[in-house]
Amino acid sequence: MDIHDTLKKYFGYDEFKKGQEKLIRGSLAGRDVLGVMPTGGGKSLCYQLPGILMDGITIVISPLISLMKDQVDSLKEVGIPGTYINSTLSQKEFALRVKKIKENKYKIVYVAPERLNTYIFLNLVKEINISMVAIDEAHCISQWGHDFRPSYLEIPKFINSLDNRPVVSAYTATATKEVVEEIQRLIQLQNPLISIIGFDRPNLFYQVAKPSKKFDYLLNYLENNFTEESGIIYCATRKTVEALTKKLQEEGIDAIGYHGGMNDDIRRQNQEDFMFNNRRIIVATNAFGMGIDKPDVRFVIHYNMPKNMEAYYQEAGRAGRDGEPSDCILLYSPQDIVKQKYLIQSSTYSPERERILYTNLQYLIDYCNTNECLRNSILSYFDEEIENENCGNCGNCLSKSEMVDITIEAQKILSCIYRVEERFGATVIVQVLRGSKNKRILGFGLDKLSTYGIMEEYSEGAIKEMIMALVSMDYIHMTADKYPVLKLTSKSSLVLKGETKVYHKKDLIEKKQLAERKRDIRRTLDLDYIEENYDENLFGGLRELRYEIAKKNAIAPFIIFHDSSLKEMAAYFPKNREEFLKIKGVGVKKYESYGEQFIDIIRNYTETNGIDNSKIERKVVEVPKNTKLDDRYKDTYDYYLEGLSLGEIANKKGLTAGTILKHLEKCNQNDQIVDWSKFIDSAKEEKILAAIDEVGLERLKPIKEILPKEISYEDIRIAILKNGLR
Repeated sequence: MDIHDTLKKYFGYDEFKKGQEKLIRGSLAGRDVLGVMPTGGGKSLCYQLPGILMDGITIVISPLISLMKDQVDSLKEVGIPGTYINSTLSQKEFALRVKKIKENKYKIVYVAPERLNTYIFLNLVKEINISMVAIDEAHCISQWGHDFRPSYLEIPKFINSLDNRPVVSAYTATATKEVVEEIQRLIQLQNPLISIIGFDRPNLFYQVAKPSKKFDYLLNYLENNFTEESGIIYCATRKTVEALTKKLQEEGIDAIGYHGGMNDDIRRQNQEDFMFNNRRIIVATNAFGMGIDKPDVRFVIHYNMPKNMEAYYQEAGRAGRDGEPSDCILLYSPQDIVKQKYLIQSSTYSPERERILYTNLQYLIDYCNTNECLRNSILSYFDEEIENENCGNCGNCLSKSEMVDITIEAQKILSCIYRVEERFGATVIVQVLRGSKNKRILGFGLDKLSTYGIMEEYSEGAIKEMIMALVSMDYIHMTADKYPVLKLTSKSSLVLKGETKVYHKKDLIEKKQLAERKRDIRRTLDLDYIEENYDENLFGGLRELRYEIAKKNAIAPFIIFHDSSLKEMAAYFPKNREEFLKIKGVGVKKYESYGEQFIDIIRNYTETNGIDNSKIERKVVEVPKNTKLDDRYKDTYDYYLEGLSLGEIANKKGLTAGTILKHLEKCNQNDQIVDWSKFIDSAKEEKILAAIDEVGLERLKPIKEILPKEISYEDIRIAILKNGLR
């Protein structure tokens, strides 16, 4: 079978990612290969696909048990027979798998390096035809690598023990020149085809923060970013993991802990809960390490500085494996250096290994203190050529700004807190300052205050950022209640009387704050933006179906379909086998296993909501580099100005009404005024606002459930937008 046919049939993709085809063809031609590819670059496919096409069995050497199970589950889902051998198997299970391996029932067998040279395994491999030995996380063989494993030094001995030397392939995501050379030499690769794809991950936003109070910074981030999506928080020690997990839970954050000292059953359960999306955030030491294949991790926060740049790159790289925009934030304090040096000194390393660790640690210290581009600092470490001095998508590049006087803005904020008699939190203060017509604001009579609307030129995010800055400077006290209230401190009068000046970065007194600028920058990346066109409600239904299937089959949800595949389904509404197989990540086996179930959900949804999917063109939305945000929505806004309804605009553009609503929301944020009252009558609006008062605004589904059926999700969103509730 042709490799492109195999790619589509089993993995559901029409084309290879950068570098994959070269490495695959090298293995199929009988050459040893060494691939250095960024996390999410598709390393496993580079040995799985040739493993399907080769005559014998492919042995994959992998360092983690959890990785083996996920990989084998994934192979099963796409129709490839695979198994693993590790310490979790009972004697009976082990014997059965050995029997099936001898009978050639599997194409790919995963094994831990510790088991390679055991008597039983060496006897087994003498009875089978091994076509390839693939070494995952190959940097573990190098003492220069950040995660050196002595057991990896057993690999060459194993390969040399085989009667007929098979093709050997080695893969890693983190390798400097020294590590690449050591991998090649120690594994004894023969005239290898070496492919270094590059280390840049353009969808990742890098930032180093130096807050005086780490926990307050973390809490603020979690409350304002990716509030319903998965994230990892790394800590340097087990003690910190336990303390931080407890504090987050006390604040109502859905977090669990993970470290090497935990009970095995609890640790395994916590990992499964995170991987299955039962729990949103995992707080962990680096024991939560390689092989974490969860694709939809939206943020990785290092609460403490890790031990070196390779460890940081590897751990931060667990964010955004699906290519979606994600955050990598390192919270730095000088005390972290002391902690890391202590960990090095208290371990029994050789003098040479200790010297290497100190050298690598120093590079990360320099990274934390540089004012230059963070992305370029990472790329330089891996000896990659720098193309642009400013990447436009890291904390340093977006924050290169002079400090400016925000005393007047601070006085307005403090005065507003005083005028509301110190009774409300940040959200209400922002709404008053921006002149919101929120029903709650009007109900309390806060629109009568002298501070009402005096900062309407600023975005909600910019004012919130200034409030948090004033909290950090001790001009505002935020109570520790479930719903924190803002109060003035004894220092507030110094600002109100003009006796003290307040300064902050210029970026944050402009109309857009850093987070908003990050979103704008991301839209100039040369990426596919299905998420601008997918129907959120259908996506939610598809996720629920995926969760039920995953729970029934005891596999992680992403093994069935990635979120990106579900979003594509919710954008194009495939109604038959042919259309469903066009979705990225859908191969023949996955269609046969799940296709009809997902198509039924899509069909019912389109019929219930009157969506004519025959008018929806199948095209990938691409954003040309340096395109302004509002250019993407110009025709949508032009149709609005012509007086067309949401449905009419949707029909003209071949999109859903929900997507058109998103476009108009972006236009409104970009100072293109939208009169939302054109899209909703007052009777509907009144019912929606009453429902919101009853059940709150945290989720739309509870609001929809208590409303009449004729009121749609779009109606609810319009009412929210019109009344400035978000």
